[in-house]
Amino acid sequence: MEAEPQIESRRVEIAVIGSGPAGLTAAIYAVRAGRDVLVIEGMPGGQLTTAADVENFPGFAEPVSGPELMTRMRAQAARLGARFMSGLVEAADLLRRPFRLRVTGGEVTCEALIIATGATPRKLGLEAEEKFFGR
Repeated sequence: MEAEPQIESRRVEIAVIGSGPAGLTAAIYAVRAGRDVLVIEGMPGGQLTTAADVENFPGFAEPVSGPELMTRMRAQAARLGARFMSGLVEAADLLRRPFRLRVTGGEVTCEALIIATGATPRKLGLEAEEKFFGR
């Protein structure tokens, strides 16, 4: 499922910022509970998309590539009813409900917000670092 094109304003029950494993898991459980969910994704799949093999994810007896795992998780969330929007959250007003998020090219209002923005690896600057990145 492709991310929905930017629109000026959108209201949802739950907005999830981040489409890595935590964000997609939150979206899956929220839509299974009957909630209206929008996942706002900056870098689809998050940091796990750089992993060559994931050997410790429950339900996979054999290693699965990071990109394949994220593709499956995203497809599951979409199949259950989560919607996706590409963009970066530039500002947030969290002082009162509904919360207001200024997203690249538009605004999202929501009653609940899940922030699952993940992590960014820090590199040491070693010569062979790129060779082993994602392994």
